[in-house]
Amino acid sequence: MNSILFLILRRLRRPIITIIVSFSIAIIGLTVMPGLDDQGKPWHMSIFQAFYVISYTATTIGFGEVPYPYSQAQRLWMTLSIYLTVIPWFYAIGKIITLIQDPSLRKIIISDRFASNVRLLQEPFYILCSYGETACLLAKALDNKGIRVVVIEPIQERLNELELRDTQNIILSLCADAKVPENLIQAGIHHPLCKGVVTLTDSDDVNLSVAIAVKLMNPDLPVLARAERQDIAANMASFGTDLIINPYTLFGDQLAMRVHAIGTYILQEWLTDVPGDTIPPPAFPPIGNWIVCGYGRFGKSVVQNLKQENITTTIIEANPQLTDCEICITGSGTEAITLLEAGVLDAVGIVAGTNNDINNLSIVMTAKELNPKLFVVARKNKRDNEVLFKKFNADITMQISDIIAHECLAHMVSPLLAQFLALTRNLSNQWANALISQLVEKVGEEVPETWGVTINAKNAPAVTELLNKSMHVQLENLTQDPHNRNQRLDVVALMIVRNQNSMLLPDANLRLAVDDCILFCGRPNAKFAMPLVLNNTKRLTFMIDGIEIFDSWIWRWLKQR
Repeated sequence: MNSILFLILRRLRRPIITIIVSFSIAIIGLTVMPGLDDQGKPWHMSIFQAFYVISYTATTIGFGEVPYPYSQAQRLWMTLSIYLTVIPWFYAIGKIITLIQDPSLRKIIISDRFASNVRLLQEPFYILCSYGETACLLAKALDNKGIRVVVIEPIQERLNELELRDTQNIILSLCADAKVPENLIQAGIHHPLCKGVVTLTDSDDVNLSVAIAVKLMNPDLPVLARAERQDIAANMASFGTDLIINPYTLFGDQLAMRVHAIGTYILQEWLTDVPGDTIPPPAFPPIGNWIVCGYGRFGKSVVQNLKQENITTTIIEANPQLTDCEICITGSGTEAITLLEAGVLDAVGIVAGTNNDINNLSIVMTAKELNPKLFVVARKNKRDNEVLFKKFNADITMQISDIIAHECLAHMVSPLLAQFLALTRNLSNQWANALISQLVEKVGEEVPETWGVTINAKNAPAVTELLNKSMHVQLENLTQDPHNRNQRLDVVALMIVRNQNSMLLPDANLRLAVDDCILFCGRPNAKFAMPLVLNNTKRLTFMIDGIEIFDSWIWRWLKQR
């Protein structure tokens, strides 16, 4: 507000001074001009009377000779005063209109309104330091889960698209640079309900600046950042960045997981996708020789992970010197000669991994003409080209924004989910397949909801109260339908953490303890019904032993009698 007032006063300084001077001259002159009262005696206006007359005359509200008819001298001075005061008013009005249209003032007003709305938030929220392709997907998923989002984006066109989207909650946004600490403060990094900051821009330097700024101003606030370069990632880690995401490394790991543990891959994708969506059946990469076109950060990650699965690769690279490719075929891969030299006729798969979508489409189309049985992995750099890639229908399409959004959701929706997924990566594919069958039987094939419950006085007061009374509360009691204790909710307990020890798929008869953290997976109606048991002691007691507790002291007395 101080900035707005200062800018207004500075821009209107000359008009205000002009009006004050013209009014002063007109008022003083009017008090000096002689007049006659109703008895014919000499009379002069007081300062207040002159100010009153000049005010309604100069502002063109009206004119009248009050309190007595004017003398010729007074009328002459009033004529001069009209021109003396009205012209500065028009000058001031023009300056005010120009000020209203001033971009600096409008920017300050919008920023102040944005900061005020953020301060008024009464629900937990995340700060997204961009609104590109990845942040757009993330904002949509968080909004579907009922989590508020605040956006900082330097490009106004992207924010215009945000305003046109149909969202459950109003997404507060500000057109500003997230690297500026003041903008981060306005977005609410010091707000008690802020759950974290997410910076996923295409620039590693911008992400590094945001991560460092947040950790310096609020070290306890979680930060999720994207970093494709190793030196940037190491710098972020040194400042305590909570999650550093490299999309190329993630995709390489997922590709290797598809080869040796397809069940684990399906489980990971299923639990981190948008609730309500349906996951298409995944493709199975074949074993044999693969051709990798492009040996940048993406290509290197793919080659490294394929080698770990004992899959041989032949590399095609247009600039071997820039990518440190020691053994490769020079070329872009769009020409049939280069692909034939790489052995496309005998290969089982091809990876089009350049940073140009048109080249990637050209590579896979040429390769398919030479060898129609090829397993195709295509890298899609821009979401705008999604129509083109759908027409081609590759076996695997790598979209950076999708990979990053899935990884972020696993950590943002529930920290327990990220911990669970990290543990499942070390388990067998048979274990993952068995869990998928159990989940499909219980919650269906659509992407389920996942949520965490902590057994304490804040999140589960009814459970905590009974445990403090030395009563036994089992895990199955939380999964009973609060409206019919003989039925079960469509929910599965994936993991329970007790004393920093994790138990996967805990038994339903497990007795709960205070400070237990439980990860559930189920239908949305189960998620909304469970708080009735967690927060209502009467309902929970009925779930345990079937005995209903009377609320009224009269009914309790009658029951005792």
